[in-house]
Amino acid sequence: MSTSLSALRSAVDDRSAVVGVIGLGYVGLPAACLFADAGFKVLGIDLDAERSKAINSGQSPIEGDEPGLSDLVARVVAADRLHAGTQHSDLAEADVVLVCVETPVDADHRPRFKALRAACRALGPVLKDGALVIVESTLAPGTIDRVVRPALVESTGGRGSYHLGHCPERVMPGKLLRNMRTMSRVCGGSTAEVASVMVAFYSAFVEGDLDPADCLTAELVKTAENAYRDVGIAFANQLALICESTGGDVWRVRQLVNKVPGRDILRPGGGVGGHCIPKDSWLLAFPMGEQAEGSLLGVARKLNDRMPAHVADLVGGLLGAGRDLRVAVLGYAYLENSDDTRNSPTAELVRLLSSRGMTVVVHDPFVHVYRGDVMDAFRSADCAVLMVAHSAYRSLDLAGAARLMRTRAMVDARGFFAPHDMDEAGFHYRLIGVGGGLTAQEDLAPK
Repeated sequence: MSTSLSALRSAVDDRSAVVGVIGLGYVGLPAACLFADAGFKVLGIDLDAERSKAINSGQSPIEGDEPGLSDLVARVVAADRLHAGTQHSDLAEADVVLVCVETPVDADHRPRFKALRAACRALGPVLKDGALVIVESTLAPGTIDRVVRPALVESTGGRGSYHLGHCPERVMPGKLLRNMRTMSRVCGGSTAEVASVMVAFYSAFVEGDLDPADCLTAELVKTAENAYRDVGIAFANQLALICESTGGDVWRVRQLVNKVPGRDILRPGGGVGGHCIPKDSWLLAFPMGEQAEGSLLGVARKLNDRMPAHVADLVGGLLGAGRDLRVAVLGYAYLENSDDTRNSPTAELVRLLSSRGMTVVVHDPFVHVYRGDVMDAFRSADCAVLMVAHSAYRSLDLAGAARLMRTRAMVDARGFFAPHDMDEAGFHYRLIGVGGGLTAQEDLAPK
């Protein structure tokens, strides 16, 4: 092990290493807090000055149901172990720097890594000699060598020495701290010695396995696990569409198939959102070039992207055409009990319904702009659409909601409500993945 790595390992072991974190969102903030709670001095950087200000006041800017996060932010800030800022120059004393920025794909499904390049170029001029830079953002295979290393070489002017690693996050809104503490991590290092130091570093709070690897393996593992889930959801959605067209019931089919050992059909739904899954299949397929579009990954991605349009068609099937129709949509976040609206399927559904001349009213108990009394959304509505399985909707008075509506129609895009309960409330409804049901426009279309 080199002298600089040996010194870094000692600083990691005795918690004297200073940790820098670029990006204080769903990945960076909980990571910063957990390292601070483990005894490290942590310096966080976020371009959003209001976010940094909130953190420095001991408040978590992440809303939704995030067990323990608000208390942890308050505790480590009060202990003076976490400070947030907006200037990369604050990272000049950092021994380990975590890069936690978004890595989206463009409309052509190809990554451009604009934020990642910008972070590396801003970090380079102030990067401490012998520091370890770990990218936690999800990357297309080969990105550490193709993007990160050249950006750092350019921005440092080739001066000094530093080490590179990739330890992709495994987080989910609503489970940020739990996943960071308990999920296994792949510690991909530019060398085996770097990977060893990374294992020691993350062992400060990670209870799961810490597997040393090279950077490429880490890149492949993370994109593969998310693409695997994306393809699984696409299968469930395809099965749901087949069941609708044949008069079947995907929920009963799923239940019976999953009795077979080794079978685990996922739940179909009205779309796949969030920052990760909608892009990670494309990141994994990126090395395929033009063949990515027609690959299994590309076909699955496109099928999942079409589900909001299918929900809009179910609404249209219940109501028919008309420019005076009013639709109440329940849930705008991409995930239940979260305020995360990134790549929200509801956003696409709202766009589609609006383009068809319908007036759309959205309710979401976790998203500020859509909070309020859920019953107000039902008032004079011609159809309600359940898009997000927020637990708050479990206590919804379906009968009371139906009485407020102009037309008692419901589309359940998540298999959330029991058909018996919707029947008792007097709803005409369509349940995603279930064929038949009332679709005759003359029965429901407002007269």
